[in-house]
Amino acid sequence: MSLIGDILPLSHIVLDLDVGSKKRIFEQAGLLLENEAGLGRADVFECLFAREKLGTTGLGQGVAIPHGRHAAVKKTVGAFIRVKEPVSFDAPDGKPVSLVFVLLVPENASGSHLEVLSELAEKFSVKSVREALMAVQTPAEAHAILTAE
Repeated sequence: MSLIGDILPLSHIVLDLDVGSKKRIFEQAGLLLENEAGLGRADVFECLFAREKLGTTGLGQGVAIPHGRHAAVKKTVGAFIRVKEPVSFDAPDGKPVSLVFVLLVPENASGSHLEVLSELAEKFSVKSVREALMAVQTPAEAHAILTAE
């Protein structure tokens, strides 16, 4: 299984989330990971927001990978969110974002999170993958695309 498959359970996939801003995405990611991974929603929000202040995690082509390190995170965890309407993310290409992969790693994580980021960036760089993720109807379909080798 891919590195993504190791950190992305089906319960961490949300399709067509109705939010209007990057901040609301981070809040909803906090709520999701609080319920599904036992992390404090405020911890998740603050971690993502602090990283975003350093520079956008928008990659371009409608994709963002907000990520961060936090002491409350015991093992690397991911969540995939497709938003209902694209959201401004200050991406380099100026395009709003529809596909968001949230990645949280332990504070003392080694380079393994860089491997996950690299795998995600590579996957999202493929136009057919982005198009397929925009078209999926179920979390299981999204999971299959994101974890395919």
